[in-house]
Amino acid sequence: MSSKSAPTDTIAFRLTEILRRLNEGKKLDPHALVTEFGVNLRTIQRDLNERFAFLELEKKDGVYSLNHKRMGTGTGVGILSMADVERFASLAGLQGLHPRLSTDFLRDMLDSRIQNALLVRGHNYEDLRGKESLFEQLKIAIEQTRAIGFEYTKPDGPKMVEPAHPYKLVNQDGIWYLAAMDAGKLKSYAFSKIDRLLVLPDTFTPDPAVVQKLNEEDSIWLNLQKTEVVLKVAKPAAGYFERRKLIGGQKIEKTLENGGLIVSGTIAHPNQILPIVRYWIPHIHVISPEGLQADLENQLRAYLGVA
Repeated sequence: MSSKSAPTDTIAFRLTEILRRLNEGKKLDPHALVTEFGVNLRTIQRDLNERFAFLELEKKDGVYSLNHKRMGTGTGVGILSMADVERFASLAGLQGLHPRLSTDFLRDMLDSRIQNALLVRGHNYEDLRGKESLFEQLKIAIEQTRAIGFEYTKPDGPKMVEPAHPYKLVNQDGIWYLAAMDAGKLKSYAFSKIDRLLVLPDTFTPDPAVVQKLNEEDSIWLNLQKTEVVLKVAKPAAGYFERRKLIGGQKIEKTLENGGLIVSGTIAHPNQILPIVRYWIPHIHVISPEGLQADLENQLRAYLGVA
């Protein structure tokens, strides 16, 4: 991987550990954290005072702890699940994920009412500064269960979508999407392609089955049938698959004698897997579904101008 990924991974690990301990009710000494994580005191102070500014941290005798009472959570510890810890730590270490950015966004995420409108997966991000107002309007429409209309830019030109019932703003691998019911079908719309938003006076009652589907879904390819995919991964790319789940339901089926892997998972669209395979050429081969490897090779030949 590039040299850029390592610092981000290091920051994410450090912030996850710090937040996990705060969540467990532990008191943290910045000087001890400096020694443990091999960073300077200024970095740790920035973690606690800036990156975690959305938390109610209490500083006493130079030691930091989470003030559960001021957060309205009583005296108990463990108010966040481990998934929450990882999510908040990842977001705290990044800028540009949310158009309005950082502290306000993370405070919103801690508010369970607003959290119902947002769903974040992955650690990367797209910069959407300049569309703050549109994002906020969509979020409010979701919270108030208001029907909406909007202009959506497609390859063949803009199209008006109305009425639609917005359910969630989903961040999938750094890209924001709107998940909404349109003409009785659950669809995803790239937020960057949405313009001219109209918040209509009509309200709707969210379908619990749709909410559950969105919470359990691991991709933005909604309302599509899943297909099993099996990959043969050579040793140079094996560690990448061992560290991260790159496809839905990813499972290491077998470790090969040469250090490679047989990996399975599910996809709803070829675009979920083809970019990964292209990135790791020639270290990944698609075993199934039959024909997907041939499609990839044909795309590459066309790109290179090879018959």
